[in-house]
Amino acid sequence: MEASFWHNKWEHGDIGFHENETNPLLVKHLEKLGMQPDGRIFLPLCGKTRDIAWLLGRGHRIVGAELSALAIEQLFSELGLQPAVSAVGKLIRYSASDIDVLVGDFFAVTVDLLGPVNAIYDRAALVALPDGVRADYAVHLMRLTGAAPQLLVSLAYDQQRMAGPPFSVTEDEIRKHYDNAYQVHCVQTNAVAGGLKGKVEATESAWILQNMGRRT
Repeated sequence: MEASFWHNKWEHGDIGFHENETNPLLVKHLEKLGMQPDGRIFLPLCGKTRDIAWLLGRGHRIVGAELSALAIEQLFSELGLQPAVSAVGKLIRYSASDIDVLVGDFFAVTVDLLGPVNAIYDRAALVALPDGVRADYAVHLMRLTGAAPQLLVSLAYDQQRMAGPPFSVTEDEIRKHYDNAYQVHCVQTNAVAGGLKGKVEATESAWILQNMGRRT
């Protein structure tokens, strides 16, 4: 999937994937990651998610990665923050108190640019990527973060009935990507009310991925 697909989505306001409220799975399950109140949490492919405001309000520090500069400009505007903007490597960094976002190609994010993180929250990254990219994404994510504990939100549905994104990611696939580094636990599964995009029955699941050898 080309970068232009997502740039066009943001430029035309076609962002049905954006939730206007804090994700209830985040609210219910974040504590299972065992983060300290001032912990630094990584949100890959974060867009302008309202989850960031909720996390900041709980005293956490945020680092995000996002392809669209427009999304991040809107994010900081909605947070009421004026970011410092600077070029770092192949990316652009937007920074304000307790929040840094790296804008550009996710695969251009490096360990040094990201900095240390205590946890990962992936609500819309894995499911946004096509099948041929998800394995590379998972490997890069673990390499960047040292396999930090993760709260992952996934969707499962009949992919033949509707094209993604968001894409269907099954339990078998999640375990294929992450079993070697994490203990993988499904902590909640719900039917998507009204179906995914009102078109197809789907379930949404929350997963806790815990690297037992790592302290948060």
